[in-house]
Amino acid sequence: MIFDMEKQEANYDFVIVGSGLGGLVCGCILASEGYSVAILEKNHQIGGMLQVFSREKTILDTGVHYLGSLNPGENLYQLFKYLGILDELKLKRLGPEKVDVIRFEDGQEYAIPEGYDRFTQYLTKEFPEESEAIYAYCEKIREVCSCFPLYRLDASAPRYLEHPEIMTLNAFEYIGSITQNKRLQNVLAGTNSFLYAGNRSSTPFYVHALIVNSYLSGAFRLIDGGSQLAILLSRRIRNSGGQIFRRKKVTGARYDDKKMIAVTTEDGSIFYGKNFISNLHPASTVRLFGEQHFLKVYNRRITGLTNSISSFTAHLIFKPGAFPYLNYNIYQYHRDDVWGGPDYTPDTWPEQYFISTPAHSKSPEYAESMSVMAFMRFEEVAEWADSFNTVAEPGARGTDYERFKKQKEEQILVRLEHVFPGIRRQIKSIHSSTPLTFRDYTNSPDGSMYGISKTTENPLSTVISTKTHVPNLYLTGQNIFMHGILGVALGAVATCSMFLEKETLIRKIADA
Repeated sequence: MIFDMEKQEANYDFVIVGSGLGGLVCGCILASEGYSVAILEKNHQIGGMLQVFSREKTILDTGVHYLGSLNPGENLYQLFKYLGILDELKLKRLGPEKVDVIRFEDGQEYAIPEGYDRFTQYLTKEFPEESEAIYAYCEKIREVCSCFPLYRLDASAPRYLEHPEIMTLNAFEYIGSITQNKRLQNVLAGTNSFLYAGNRSSTPFYVHALIVNSYLSGAFRLIDGGSQLAILLSRRIRNSGGQIFRRKKVTGARYDDKKMIAVTTEDGSIFYGKNFISNLHPASTVRLFGEQHFLKVYNRRITGLTNSISSFTAHLIFKPGAFPYLNYNIYQYHRDDVWGGPDYTPDTWPEQYFISTPAHSKSPEYAESMSVMAFMRFEEVAEWADSFNTVAEPGARGTDYERFKKQKEEQILVRLEHVFPGIRRQIKSIHSSTPLTFRDYTNSPDGSMYGISKTTENPLSTVISTKTHVPNLYLTGQNIFMHGILGVALGAVATCSMFLEKETLIRKIADA
């Protein structure tokens, strides 16, 4: 690495744009392998959706509510061990008898426990006439997961390429094919809403299978917030010689012929590199680095893909000792259709929402806060789309926007009273975020929570390569493999496999 302090110019093996989990994992792997690495972050806080914020001395998460695949030997467990952060993570195990609760308007609740044995035993007890369907469902999940080698920390070629029917198998239709029991159908698909924003007409079963399997394989919360992941990874990066620059908003790139040679930032800094990795959404990457440098067909494809819906999140801060800590999550449905959340009307909103009480070290018996997430389309906040507001670039959206948020907070409270009667009396304050908040902090189009939506209609169109048509520009993040902590981390492994011998890297992770 060459660094010229006077000219504010640097030359690195890798310049990574964005310090979300994908960028941090890439930086950690590459720096540990001896490459010089610079990570550029526009915000004052690193981590992307790992960021936290504090209100009234209470830590509030922005996006990470729980992690899967953290039992010994599972894929995320092995990856965190390889990265050198596993032993330092402060974790709170969920379950094992109750990791998630699927709850309906009639008050009926169904637990999703940890592990296939507990899962099948519980559901066959609740639905004794559906044991064949329940076992078939579990076997199908295992079968599908076996076709994704990277998911199994295997360097062999993806088997789904040999079995295109896996990519075109619709989640809603498959679940409906194994049982006619509508309630069981809804329970089996009950976590689809806020784990991957499922769509009944297009979501592939493989998306459902990979995610459900991960949470059956060891679910945990991060005590005191998801930012500890970013802190530990950044420490590992710096210990390996890498550098992380905050408040460095990348505004463009310099090229020599067809190759990128540098990125420029808003403050006039120039970062030269041999290779560049973008942790941004692919469409944002194309806009940032110049559409003229990408093939027109690639531009049309990337910009034409459908993004997942966004969210309105209400953060409730409780009075001390007022509300018990819940060591599980609740997926609440106010109608018997777990796939219908994005189709809400303003009058029926929120028809479904996700409830989580974060784990805090100060009060293990009582919840300091509760996060309530409900789908929200960007069109609801479109009138404020020209505004921008982050800690690094503060701005105001006006009193109408604040009034809108208060109205939505009240609608959520009305719903919550059905789940937790009297909860208003236990609340000290409420703070909320909208799709605009997601957009401004993560640079995701329309504040999309889960990036590009996977589809059965043309499945390979939503499989985004880590390579771009700029020879030394690569992608990482939730659009490469899958969203979520596990999906993004494995996607970063795929990105790094472009530069490191894939089989050796995956063996190191598997044997860590």
